[in-house]
Amino acid sequence: MKQIILCALLALAATALDNGQGKTPQMGWNSWNHFGCGINETIIMQAADAMISSGLNALGYEYLNMDDCWADYRDANGTIHPNSTYFPSGIKALADYVHGKGLKFGLYSDSGALTCDQRPGSRHHEVIDANTYASWGIDYLKFDNCYALYNETPEYRYPIMRDALLATGAPIFFSMCEWGVDQPWLWASKVGNSWRTDIDIADNWESMLRVVDNQVGLAPFAGPGGWNDPDMMEVGNGGMTDTEYRTHFALWCLLKAPLIIGCDMATVSNATLAILGAKELIAVNQDPLGVQGDVVYQVGLIQIWAGPLADGSRAFLLFNRGTTASPYSTSITLDFVLLGFPESTTGLIRDLYAESDVGNFTGTFTVEVAPHGVFAGRFWPESYDVTKQYMNWRPWA
Repeated sequence: MKQIILCALLALAATALDNGQGKTPQMGWNSWNHFGCGINETIIMQAADAMISSGLNALGYEYLNMDDCWADYRDANGTIHPNSTYFPSGIKALADYVHGKGLKFGLYSDSGALTCDQRPGSRHHEVIDANTYASWGIDYLKFDNCYALYNETPEYRYPIMRDALLATGAPIFFSMCEWGVDQPWLWASKVGNSWRTDIDIADNWESMLRVVDNQVGLAPFAGPGGWNDPDMMEVGNGGMTDTEYRTHFALWCLLKAPLIIGCDMATVSNATLAILGAKELIAVNQDPLGVQGDVVYQVGLIQIWAGPLADGSRAFLLFNRGTTASPYSTSITLDFVLLGFPESTTGLIRDLYAESDVGNFTGTFTVEVAPHGVFAGRFWPESYDVTKQYMNWRPWA
């Protein structure tokens, strides 16, 4: 099994898309989860303003992405135009505004004839659209999968836009949104910088768990330049508790998932900002080693997720999936063998949300975790030799 995985990794590395984008998972904001089609240039500008005033831009949230429903029609030359009622200044002016804030600007299109909300798609217009987007200064393209012909697979259609974007010479991040229907983790690393692995997330615990469970086993297929994308985050949209949102965010960080905010930035709460601004979890997500975490232990409703980091330490989550009907926390024990270290290894545990050291432990670490909650931690073994010896550990190997 290890030889098969190694061969798969070598093949992916050899064919990875080399457009200079996505060396770490992308971070930013997208309009869809909160606003849907109810967007206009004022909303987008306000979101850009809030990304700056909140300080999230300084933590790495750099993309300000506008999703579906901006496009209106194509002219006689095939050039796409925005809805002039909602975007009277035009898309280039909006991109210039976002760039003036020090952010990057992203746009949405579709590989079919229409977008999911029946605006003009890019099918047979990939070259003219790529050139138009480049002329507007677009830094990011989310490319959806609606209204495609049944006999044209995503594996066929998406490279057409990839090639058109590359031909512009502009540095454009290519985010593929084909919902995991054609197992993109097996082929998409040579096509895009991220690829959706599941259908759309909803703002509830059951939907978030479904998405998370479908990420198990996908770790070998992601890495610098190309990332598994379980969908945008719902943190702060109001359908879950803060405990559940903390779990949601911590899982996305360990999964090396794109950290794309989906709430209304103009009304974001301090509690939500504290979750989205958890610096030490963001550091796990943005770690240059780029190895996605995975489940290393599960018994009943208790899971332990873990993954290696560039300095030889391990990030881990102790996850209590138990029902919130119970008022009681559950004691979860992490055996350091699960992190790839020898028995009786001694090392430092750090609480990543609290941003404080818990202490030194030998062999195991135990903590109480509330239902639907996680303890997000990092473990550094005491001996650097041990750290170096086990740097190549992978949770799925």
